[in-house]
Amino acid sequence: MGKPTGFIEHTREAAPNRSARLRVLDWREFHEHLPGDKLRQQGARCMDCGVPFCNSACPINNLIPDWNDLVYKNQWRDAIERLWRTNNFPEFTGRVCPAPCEGSCVLGINEPAVTIKNIEQEIIEHAWKNGWVTAHPPQHRTGKTVAVIGSGPAGLAAADQLNKAGHQVTVYERSDRVGGLLMYGIPNMKLDKKAVVQRRLTIMQQEGVEFVVGVHIGKDISIHDLLHKFDAIILACGATKPRDLAVPGRGLAGVHFAMEFLHANTRSLLDSNHQDGNYISAKDRHVVVIGGGDTGNDCIGTSMRHGCKSLVNFELLTQPPTSRAADNPWPQWPRIYRVDYGHEEVRTQFGHDPRQFTILTKEFIGDGNGAVRAIKTVRVKWENNNGKVTMAEIPGSEEEWPADLVLLAMGFLGPEETLAKELGLKTDNRSNFAADYGQFNTSVEGVFAAGDCRRGQSLVVWAINEGRGAARECDRYLMGSTTLP
Repeated sequence: MGKPTGFIEHTREAAPNRSARLRVLDWREFHEHLPGDKLRQQGARCMDCGVPFCNSACPINNLIPDWNDLVYKNQWRDAIERLWRTNNFPEFTGRVCPAPCEGSCVLGINEPAVTIKNIEQEIIEHAWKNGWVTAHPPQHRTGKTVAVIGSGPAGLAAADQLNKAGHQVTVYERSDRVGGLLMYGIPNMKLDKKAVVQRRLTIMQQEGVEFVVGVHIGKDISIHDLLHKFDAIILACGATKPRDLAVPGRGLAGVHFAMEFLHANTRSLLDSNHQDGNYISAKDRHVVVIGGGDTGNDCIGTSMRHGCKSLVNFELLTQPPTSRAADNPWPQWPRIYRVDYGHEEVRTQFGHDPRQFTILTKEFIGDGNGAVRAIKTVRVKWENNNGKVTMAEIPGSEEEWPADLVLLAMGFLGPEETLAKELGLKTDNRSNFAADYGQFNTSVEGVFAAGDCRRGQSLVVWAINEGRGAARECDRYLMGSTTLP
């Protein structure tokens, strides 16, 4: 519970970010760290709240009060052991998870919540620094083999758990590097690829997980070949089909999906520090990002580091309130106005928040040579008519915005259809692979599904939850019973 009076004695102090003016000049992580004594104070703020809603709000059910208390008591080794009981990759979630646990912190009813996310990240970083993160290959092998398709957080979590159970696991990744979303979907300044992602992959390899890159299952290798070669398969290939914007001018050069932009940027950064030019540059361009959320914000931060001339972010919905609305009570996730790292960088550089709310894109306007030069928009209003929310355009609110680089960050529709068609998999009404949560088995025997390809676009922490769950049920299928959590 931390210190009984800690929440009275100490105020919330989150780990700071590097200067917005300076961090846009490089691709290093923008996070900074609190010293140990400060972290212990933050752990001391964890209350004896009776029912720890933070645990249930966390998709992987982290035992949060336990490791807050251990940090307060300076028992770091015990803290990491407790954290590993529920989370395979706290170095990932401690950086990129939006921390739904903090939204449900009991202290957050009338005070700023405990800095759970910062404490989680520092526990695992303390473990790495002290040499506690080492390879532990399983002592016994079962003789069973499992193929995991996709190396994002769901695939990696499933592979890690199944390897711990003694199965021989091979992870297939169609890209040239392992990591999926963690490697190419999240920019380096948010999650360092070499210092953070690769060090975890190296541990997994040392423990016996095999990674095969540059192989697209369903194209380079038939999924049926894997069914004959392996005892079980876990599909963790993500929801990679982006939502498009079907308006006039969509085919103009300079209009790109967000992941096309982010993937190419990180790959070029890792390959050549951008010297090869194999990426979509925002330098000296008028950038418009359509769609909010983490992906849109990552496009903003990346464009700022390229040196864009201007940047605007269109959001269709209304601006959220600065504090919880009446229909958004604790312990729900607070739907409030937030300033993320990319927004802060635009404010610092250009003097304004990049977001434009309640705005609808009507047309991409060309320059006469096949490239986009502007966007035509209209303002909208949202109305609640007897419980039915409708959108209406506001007459006379048309505007034209300069844009020679447009990034579409409007979410994802589901997994690509290749594997479902080849296997004859049943899908749900959103085109995701049909597999009940908690069971994870698809309509094909021995084939399981986890993560975004099963539940739709979601959080990294949910992907880890699903990967662990699918591994548990896959182990049960292979062995008749399971000891995996």
